[in-house]
Amino acid sequence: MNDILQHTWVNVGESALHVVEAGDPDAEPYLFLHGWPESWRSWEPVMRLASLTAHAIAIDLPGVGESRGQATDGSKTALADVVHALVTALDLRGVQVVGQDVGGMIAYAYLRRYGTTSARVSRVVVMDVVIPGLGPWEQVLRNPHIWHFAFHSIPGLPERLVQGRQAEYFGYFYERLAADPAKVTPDRRAAYAEAYATDSALTAGFNWYRTFPQDAEENARTAKGPATATPLLYLRGEREGGDINAYVQGFRDAGVSDVRSGLVPAAGHFPQEEAPVETWRLISGV
Repeated sequence: MNDILQHTWVNVGESALHVVEAGDPDAEPYLFLHGWPESWRSWEPVMRLASLTAHAIAIDLPGVGESRGQATDGSKTALADVVHALVTALDLRGVQVVGQDVGGMIAYAYLRRYGTTSARVSRVVVMDVVIPGLGPWEQVLRNPHIWHFAFHSIPGLPERLVQGRQAEYFGYFYERLAADPAKVTPDRRAAYAEAYATDSALTAGFNWYRTFPQDAEENARTAKGPATATPLLYLRGEREGGDINAYVQGFRDAGVSDVRSGLVPAAGHFPQEEAPVETWRLISGV
């Protein structure tokens, strides 16, 4: 029996993005963006559920996993541009862009860059992340448990220390941030370590952190511009911690007029793996 997941590569600028699809191509499209230190596979459980009623699409972000060619500079506007080029290349219309962790930062950049000017996007879903420059960004930066933001921003050093130790280093975050670390299974952990196995892939991932100051400046600039009425759904794992209302208020203060929120029951930082049924229920609204 053939797997429902179909793998292709789509040329976008200097990259050939690894694209994974499932479900009816004519159904409502959902584009899933992964975070660090993961790959498209973090969305596989949700994609299999979504494929029953929707067109589910996931990618390896530029520079990591099976995506080929050049990565971006790591800024979320540059990554949003790549995502939009992919949406255009696939001729997706009314797509819901769903991002977790760094993928959520990209989804927010996509909202502000294209949400009010393109009919191709109908809604954005941001999960388990703080957006640079939006409340409670400064509070999160002061949290000593978020030490890795600063470490990953140091030029060259994290690559030297992590290369060859990807499984051990990434495993620390699965154990610390998941409510049930066993849900991030050994085969997935191995796949994620492989996705960042090369020096260039490690750099691509750490560059997502190195550009946070640039992202914060861009988000502060767009917050002073026109408001956006494109709907945004903000989700957090119930056991992720933090006051979800503070994140919602941050979006509203930045000019996102239609913000809703929800908690994924019993999940930590990786809801799409820890609780895929509840995650898809909240995303799809069914």
